[in-house]
Amino acid sequence: MAEKAECKDAKCPVHGELSTRGFKISGTVVSDKMQNSVVVQREFAKKLPKFGRYEKRRTRISAHNPPCINAKAGDKVLIKECRPISKTISYVVIKKE
Repeated sequence: MAEKAECKDAKCPVHGELSTRGFKISGTVVSDKMQNSVVVQREFAKKLPKFGRYEKRRTRISAHNPPCINAKAGDKVLIKECRPISKTISYVVIKKE
Protein backbone atom coordinates (compact mmCIF):
# COMPACT_ATOMS: atom_id res chain seq x y z
CA MET A 1 0.00 0.00 0.00
CA ALA A 2 2.94 2.37 0.61
CA GLU A 3 4.00 2.10 -3.07
CA LYS A 4 0.48 2.99 -4.21
CA ALA A 5 0.73 6.35 -2.42
CA GLU A 6 4.17 7.09 -3.90
CA CYS A 7 3.30 6.43 -7.55
CA LYS A 8 0.45 8.56 -8.87
CA ASP A 9 1.57 8.17 -12.49
CA ALA A 10 -1.30 7.18 -14.82
CA LYS A 11 1.27 5.71 -17.25
CA CYS A 12 2.68 3.26 -14.69
CA PRO A 13 1.98 -0.39 -15.64
CA VAL A 14 1.80 -1.45 -11.97
CA HIS A 15 -0.11 1.41 -10.31
CA GLY A 16 -1.72 3.16 -13.30
CA GLU A 17 -3.99 2.18 -16.19
CA LEU A 18 -1.31 1.53 -18.86
CA SER A 19 -1.63 -1.94 -20.39
CA THR A 20 1.40 -3.68 -21.88
CA ARG A 21 1.71 -6.10 -24.78
CA GLY A 22 4.30 -7.71 -27.02
CA PHE A 23 7.97 -8.25 -26.33
CA LYS A 24 9.94 -8.02 -23.10
CA ILE A 25 13.41 -6.61 -23.69
CA SER A 26 16.27 -6.43 -21.21
CA GLY A 27 18.95 -3.80 -21.53
CA THR A 28 21.06 -1.17 -19.81
CA VAL A 29 19.97 2.39 -19.15
CA VAL A 30 22.31 4.70 -21.06
CA SER A 31 20.65 8.06 -20.41
CA ASP A 32 18.16 9.32 -17.82
CA LYS A 33 18.25 13.03 -18.69
CA MET A 34 14.64 13.24 -19.93
CA GLN A 35 11.73 13.78 -17.55
CA ASN A 36 10.11 10.41 -16.69
CA SER A 37 11.92 8.70 -19.60
CA VAL A 38 15.12 6.75 -20.16
CA VAL A 39 17.13 5.48 -23.12
CA VAL A 40 17.78 1.73 -22.93
CA GLN A 41 20.54 0.10 -24.98
CA ARG A 42 20.18 -3.53 -26.03
CA GLU A 43 23.16 -5.49 -27.37
CA PHE A 44 22.76 -8.64 -29.45
CA ALA A 45 24.64 -10.83 -31.93
CA LYS A 46 23.55 -11.14 -35.56
CA LYS A 47 24.78 -14.03 -37.67
CA LEU A 48 26.33 -13.26 -41.05
CA PRO A 49 25.44 -16.27 -43.23
CA LYS A 50 28.10 -15.57 -45.87
CA PHE A 51 30.96 -15.82 -43.38
CA GLY A 52 29.33 -18.05 -40.72
CA ARG A 53 30.31 -15.63 -37.97
CA TYR A 54 28.48 -13.26 -35.66
CA GLU A 55 28.72 -9.49 -35.40
CA LYS A 56 27.85 -7.35 -32.40
CA ARG A 57 24.95 -4.98 -32.85
CA ARG A 58 23.14 -2.61 -30.53
CA THR A 59 19.95 -0.61 -30.58
CA ARG A 60 18.68 2.22 -28.41
CA ILE A 61 15.05 2.34 -27.28
CA SER A 62 13.32 5.21 -25.50
CA ALA A 63 11.07 4.06 -22.65
CA HIS A 64 8.83 5.66 -20.04
CA ASN A 65 10.33 5.51 -16.53
CA PRO A 66 7.63 5.54 -13.80
CA PRO A 67 8.55 7.34 -10.54
CA CYS A 68 8.06 4.15 -8.50
CA ILE A 69 10.84 2.37 -10.48
CA ASN A 70 13.09 5.43 -11.07
CA ALA A 71 15.86 3.74 -13.10
CA LYS A 72 19.17 5.61 -13.35
CA ALA A 73 22.03 5.41 -15.86
CA GLY A 74 23.89 2.10 -15.59
CA ASP A 75 20.91 0.08 -14.25
CA LYS A 76 19.88 -3.16 -15.94
CA VAL A 77 16.14 -2.95 -16.66
CA LEU A 78 13.33 -4.95 -18.24
CA ILE A 79 11.10 -3.00 -20.63
CA LYS A 80 7.86 -4.03 -22.31
CA GLU A 81 5.93 -2.70 -25.29
CA CYS A 82 2.85 -0.53 -24.72
CA ARG A 83 0.71 1.92 -26.67
CA PRO A 84 2.53 4.98 -28.07
CA ILE A 85 2.99 7.47 -25.21
CA SER A 86 4.74 10.10 -27.36
CA LYS A 87 6.41 10.39 -30.75
CA THR A 88 9.41 8.23 -29.80
CA ILE A 89 8.22 6.30 -26.72
CA SER A 90 6.32 3.02 -27.12
CA TYR A 91 7.93 1.07 -24.26
CA VAL A 92 7.70 1.26 -20.47
CA VAL A 93 10.15 0.13 -17.78
CA ILE A 94 8.68 -2.83 -15.87
CA LYS A 95 11.43 -3.50 -13.29
CA LYS A 96 15.09 -3.18 -12.42
CA GLU A 97 17.13 -6.37 -12.59
